[in-house]
Formats: sequence, C-alpha cells, structure tokens
Amino acid sequence: MKASADPAVSAIVLQGNARGFSGGADIREFGTPDAVTEPNLWTVIENLEKSGKPVVAAIHSVCMGGGLELALGCNYRVVAPDCAMAFPEINLGLLPGAGGTQRMPRAIGVENALNMILDGKSVKSQTLAAIPEQALIDVVAESKESLEAEALAFARTVAKRVAPGGHPLLRDRQSSHEKGAGYFQFVRNMLPASVQKLPAPKACIEAVEASSTTPIDKGLARERELFMHLVESPEGRALRHAFLAERAASKIPGVPDGTATRDIRSVAVIGGGTMGRGIAICLLDAGLPVTLLETAAAQVERAVESLRSHYDGQLKKKRIDAASIEKRLGALKTTLDYKDLAECDLVIEAVFEEMSVKQAVFEKLDEVMHKGAILASNTSTMNLDQIAGFTKRPEDVVGMHFFSPANVMRLLEVVRGAETSAEVLATVMAFSRRIRKAAVVSGVCDGFIGNRMVEEYIRQAYFLVEEGATPQQVDRALVEFGMAMGPFAMSDMAGNDIGFAIRQRRAVERPELVYSKFPDLLYEAGRYGQKVDAGWYDYVPGKRAPVASPAVEKMLKEHREKHGITPRKVTNQEIVDRLILALVNEGAKILEEGIASRSGDIDVVYLTGYGFPAWRGGPMQYANERGLYQVAQTMKALQNSVRVDREFWTPSPLIERLIGERRQLV
Repeated sequence: MKASADPAVSAIVLQGNARGFSGGADIREFGTPDAVTEPNLWTVIENLEKSGKPVVAAIHSVCMGGGLELALGCNYRVVAPDCAMAFPEINLGLLPGAGGTQRMPRAIGVENALNMILDGKSVKSQTLAAIPEQALIDVVAESKESLEAEALAFARTVAKRVAPGGHPLLRDRQSSHEKGAGYFQFVRNMLPASVQKLPAPKACIEAVEASSTTPIDKGLARERELFMHLVESPEGRALRHAFLAERAASKIPGVPDGTATRDIRSVAVIGGGTMGRGIAICLLDAGLPVTLLETAAAQVERAVESLRSHYDGQLKKKRIDAASIEKRLGALKTTLDYKDLAECDLVIEAVFEEMSVKQAVFEKLDEVMHKGAILASNTSTMNLDQIAGFTKRPEDVVGMHFFSPANVMRLLEVVRGAETSAEVLATVMAFSRRIRKAAVVSGVCDGFIGNRMVEEYIRQAYFLVEEGATPQQVDRALVEFGMAMGPFAMSDMAGNDIGFAIRQRRAVERPELVYSKFPDLLYEAGRYGQKVDAGWYDYVPGKRAPVASPAVEKMLKEHREKHGITPRKVTNQEIVDRLILALVNEGAKILEEGIASRSGDIDVVYLTGYGFPAWRGGPMQYANERGLYQVAQTMKALQNSVRVDREFWTPSPLIERLIGERRQLV
C-alpha cells in the first residue's frame, strides 16, 4: 500500500462513496477466477493489518458483507448514526468468507456475532455501539455530514497518541464462550426445521466456533475452506441465482434503460373484496393516497371495516403505531362514483373474474380517466388484449396481477399486452419497487406465467390421487422437497370452487386438456376448502391445520371403482418428479413462446409467489442443477408409465434443443 510506505502519511482513513461505505462483494464473481484474482479481499485485509500506521474506517449509510469485513480489518472504526451493518451472506447460502466469522466474535462477542451472521439482517450502528465491552465501533459520529471531518481528526489524534505498530487489531482479541461446545450444539439444535438440511447455517456455526477454539490464523483457514465449499454447493448456486434473477427481472426486452416514466401520485382500486383490500393496504403502506370504489354503500362499509381491523391487528402485534394507522386510513377515500377516480394516475381493477364484468369496468374507466392515466387489471388468467380492446387507449392498459394476500405476497406479475407502451411498462416496473414488490413481466396467455404452470402441477396431483396416492402423501412429499405447502392444502386455501370454475372455462376454451373428474365430485359435495371447513382435508372450525378426511378417502375409493382404476403404490420420488417436472416442462414452453424473457423470471415467479424453496433456486434452476438430459429422460419414462395424457410428458422442443447444444435454460 502506497499510503503505508509514504513517510508523509501518518494515518489512513478509508471512506466509501456518497451511497455508503460498502454494499459488499459482487456476487457474480463468486465461483469464478475473478473472485480470487489478486489483490483480493483477503490480501487487502491482510495488508491493512500489517500497516504500521493507524487505519481508520469512516463508515456511513450501509456497511455489509465484504465491506464490513474490510472495516473489521482496520484498526479503528468511526461510524455515522443509523448506519446499517450486516452480514447478508447466509441469504446467498454462504458465510462471511474474509474474516467475518473470526473478527466479529472478537469485536462484539460470540453470541452477538453468531446471531448477526445467522440472521443476515442489518443492525443499526447505535445498537451495536451499545453492546457492553464491544470493540467494533470506536466513535459514533455526530452525523453523516460530519463523519469525514471527525474520522480525520480521530486518525490524527491516534497517530500522535499511539506508537507505530501499537494500534489495536481485532485479530489480537480473544474469542470464547463460557459454555464452550455446549453453546454451539444448542444453537445447532435450535435451527428451524426449514434450514436443518442446508449447509450454510451449520457452516456459520462451525466457523464461529473455530474462532473460540483455535488461533485466529487456523480459524481464518477453516473459514475459507468452508466458504469455498459453500460457493460450490448446489444450495449456494441456487440462492445466488435467485438473488441475481430478481434483479435481472427489471430488465425488459424492448424497454431500454432511461425510458420515460409517468408520475404516480394517487391510485384508485376498483373492488373492495379480499384482493382489492389487500392491494389497498399495500398502496397505503407505501404512503400513497388511495380511492376505493365499490358498487354499494354496504360493501364500502365492509371494506373500510376490514381495513381498520387489519391495522388494529398490526397495532396489537406492535408492527405499527396508532398515529401511523390514522395517517394511512386518512389517505383512503371511498366512492360509488367512477367520476371520483378521474384524477388518479393509476387505477387497478380487482373485480370478479368474468369478462363481461371486466368489460363494464374498463369501458367506464376509458370514459372518465384523464389522459395519461394507466389502466391496470388484476386478472389472474384472462386475456389482457381483449380487456384492452374495451378501451380506446390500449397502449395505457397493463396487467398487474397481485398474489393473495396482496399486502403480504411479494410477487407482482406485470402483464404486457400487445399494445402496452414501453412508457407504461417502465412506469409500472418502477412503481412495483415503490410498493416493495418483486415484479416479473409476462406476455399474454391463459394464466400468464405462474398460474399457467401451476395448472399442470395441480393436474398431475389430481392424477396421482386417482392412481393410488393420498392427498396427504402428495402434500408431504412436496413439503419434504421444500415447498411451503402441498398442492391439496393450497387448493383448499384458494378454494376448490375457484378451481372448479377454471376447469369449466377450460372445458370450453381448451377441450383437449384432460383433467381427473374427482375434484368435480368434491365441488358437488360442497367441499370448497378452508372457508367451509371441508375440502381435500377436514378442518376444525377456527383452525387452518388440515386433517385427513375419511369422507374424501371413501369418495376416492368409490371413484376408482367406478372408473376401473386399480390403486397402486406411488413413491415420493414419483410425486416430486411428476409435479416439479410438470412445472419445468410447461416453463420451457413459456420460454419458447416468449411469454417469459428469461428462465430466471420464471424462477422469481415461483420463489416469490408459489412457495418454491429458495435454496433450490426455482423450477428452472432445479432443472439445470439436475441436468436437462436427466430431466428429459425422466419425462420420457413418465410418458411410458402414466395412466392418462402421455403426450404432456414429451419434453419441450426447447429442452431437447438445449440438450443437443449442451446448454442450460437461461
């Protein structure tokens, strides 16, 4: 380092740019030669520690990952208030690999450090500075604006006060826990079941334990071994893929960076049902004025009462204060008259999924909305181009498919119609970030990306219970695979009457699509799901936990006998293959048709909207990791063994082509 060798320099201050100290490493380099090309982070930190002159990190705004490890290698740290400090590596299937697991326990204690590393969330500098006997933060600056001056003054002071080579290093401090190995085993035992199979949390625990049982150089060596192993693990690759895919989803073909966007100052929501209320909450939480339109005063009253009940629940859970509730509800207007929406910049329709109803809404909106207003439909399956055709401004019509509950689920499918303008698309994508959604652009087709694929997933689940599996076996196999819930629990939650309506429509629009007839029997028996305490499962009133249903078991037995189906043993592996590879095959067709731009977009849809396990990276990443040749061979084997609809199991032309080209889904 030039500064260390320059006799005119008495102290060194490291400072980031205006946005922060450091957001961490470029994860696109992990697993590539660039990650270890000299000078790498390990070498830089080693040189900092060897500098005989005091090195002061001046930290503000954000200090995360590799940036925080760099700061830990300095002699001193001067930190601005409200600086967010974090080790987010656990979210990428990694551990802090440049000394974080060794130096942070020495800075704030083993328990605090391990909690921070396993949690992955940011901690404010004031909280860290308040830890008793901490050595992480030497000075909390008065403000971000005064940070540089305070850091320079501090550096000059310690340069005069402390002899060269006498400045403190975190590596020289001790790391230990009074309960020794027992504490670390306790932490392992307390890991949630959802992460018990994942390598990163256990590797983090092992690395921090090494900080308390071995000299630091051995601990650093073990940390690096564990880090390199995690980088090459399937889980690590999947989580990094998911991270990058979500960011890539904002890049839209045909919509260049810098495309003009429209101002969205106020939003209207049409429909005060479950979905409309969820969308309204999402918008109010983002600080937007909202006008909610319903068709009758009683429905308006019900919607407002439900919104207030939601916020009262948040207040009881201490997630919001009373003043914030009043501010949000104060930004809500209600109306029965479309004319009151005229000045809104964006209107989101969330009415019943019936085309004649959509037509009436959009014809009225076309009549009253101001020029430049964006007209959005929350439709989950219907043809957006047909909806746009109900207006004289199809370029202003776009799909905004929220997922229920809209104020909780992160996914937003942004549907691009044939005439949707680039400006409207860019505006909605920017707006999605404002309301904290993970937005993915889809073309127009039945079900768009997510529901089109899940239809095949559900069809295979229905076939499996006909052939001999039970609903609980299918659900259990998918949960063990990592899904948030199985297909039958999901159907009961969504409503089996909804599924019946979709099948009725498909019978007209796509008569070639084959379904099991058994789900129709559930509908006819009034087993609509959780809302009536009876569906594929039975439910105890007031509880959501599913209970195996003797009635469904009896109905299945009679259905099989009627149709001459001899039940057979179904393995969990077959269940996973049929359901997950159904997603993969349909996803490949969606890619080939241009409905999705990238395989990563499909993965983002399933990771953020359908409970697909993040550590598998999404269905398309799962296929890549498993190997497309193996995927195709499994599909061909299923084609020869399934009872009905064998044609579906013909691998998509895209998969066959990529196998021939020795490429992956991208």
